[in-house]
Amino acid sequence: MTSNLSSGDNKRLSDLYEKIQDRTRLFLGYPVSKDFDYTDLLPFLQYPINNLGDPFTASTYAVDTREMEREVIEFFANLFRAPTDNWWGYVTNGGSEGNLYGLYLARELYPKAMVYYSDATHYSVQKNLLLLNMPNIAIRSQENGEMDYEDLHNSLLMNRHLPVVIFANIGTTMTEAKDDVKKIKGILRNLAIKNHYIHADGALSGSYSAFIEPRPAFDFADGADSMAISGHKFLGSPIPCGLVIVKKTNRDRIARSIDYIGSVDTTITGSRNGHTPLFLWYTLKKLGLQGLKERALHSLSVAAYAEAQLKSVGIEAWSNPNAITVVFPAPSKWICQKWQLASENGLSHVICMPNVDRSQIDDLIADLVSNPEGINYSFQQQPAPTFTPL
Repeated sequence: MTSNLSSGDNKRLSDLYEKIQDRTRLFLGYPVSKDFDYTDLLPFLQYPINNLGDPFTASTYAVDTREMEREVIEFFANLFRAPTDNWWGYVTNGGSEGNLYGLYLARELYPKAMVYYSDATHYSVQKNLLLLNMPNIAIRSQENGEMDYEDLHNSLLMNRHLPVVIFANIGTTMTEAKDDVKKIKGILRNLAIKNHYIHADGALSGSYSAFIEPRPAFDFADGADSMAISGHKFLGSPIPCGLVIVKKTNRDRIARSIDYIGSVDTTITGSRNGHTPLFLWYTLKKLGLQGLKERALHSLSVAAYAEAQLKSVGIEAWSNPNAITVVFPAPSKWICQKWQLASENGLSHVICMPNVDRSQIDDLIADLVSNPEGINYSFQQQPAPTFTPL
């Protein structure tokens, strides 16, 4: 593959390419889109593109894609109904960084706040809270993974003397349950808790929830103060990335000028990937709002098909309303490894990303039927056929 490498190293690269290619083909358990083509952008890989500093402030490091990054941020600020003339954001290394940033702003705004999040929240959030040294309380989740609002109300009542930070899930990891931001805002209002901050983690679902009817309560107009999504999930990118949108007035509290880079220090990292904003900009320009909506409708259609087909063979599958994640009892280890199915507490799921089609669902179900070990069927499953080796 590369003339300057030894034949052994070239073979290692060839073998790695074949392995990656093969393992990408059978991939249903994680929220990563694979239907992207950035061939037109390959020439940009020759350059050290670095969006150092604030995307809205020029820097002495000028090999950048800040202009594209600003357009990406503006697109999602409008999609998430951020307040006019009071939004800001940047392209991150992934959803976890976006969540860290939202919690960081909340801490700077309310240093003595208590953080509340459901026990179905992504594992990285506890790490973020530890890094920020923020006291926190885990709230029970309902059976479907959504926050238990009664438990939230009671917990807030016991600590109402403290400022409140709510970490809301717009699609939990295993079941894609969406916490209702408007309902959370109502609880805070009813308890007369004025000092509060709501961060919405929209890693996967936030990218397409604006296209769902009826529209879930998940964004700024519903009460969120900041939002984070992943870019490599619903949109698709060869490099993990994401973005965070916040209220500019809150961001201004932590901004400081840095002479060395000729910019403002407002982000978590110093050097920032300049290629990923280009990938996201390219995708948004190609698809537009209508294309994104079509991707969402396709995924929802395939998810409905997957749930129906799993049930048709007796597998107790289910999904949350308007979710592209279908949950079912964990199958055999062999199937989990083949299809790269994430499993937790006896459950697995398939996530019907835009690149997933019905034929892939059919192939998975064929494997489940022929290898029923570990599956909880709702009817008496017939013994698997035995084969005599030739």
